[in-house]
Amino acid sequence: MLSKFTVALTIAGLVAVAAPASARDLSMGKHSADELKATCARIGGSFSQGKERYGCGTDCHGAPGTDCIVSCGADGKCTAQLMGGRRAHTLESALKR
Repeated sequence: MLSKFTVALTIAGLVAVAAPASARDLSMGKHSADELKATCARIGGSFSQGKERYGCGTDCHGAPGTDCIVSCGADGKCTAQLMGGRRAHTLESALKR
């Protein structure tokens, strides 16, 4: 007979394996670095910018983190990384539930 600890550990392992598989990328159209930076500041995220990309990350609840991310290339094309079946239509809805 399996112990409660073994069952709990097995369930935790299955959730850990399944969670990354439920993430998906969603095209967000074109947005400038200034536009994303302003949205990020308004909702409490963390904005970063490099030579090739810029982006914003939040905890999906109005604080810096990496649970909800919008990343854009130098051409301004942006992608949101979302969990599960969530479908965002704006930068703000991609970064904050």
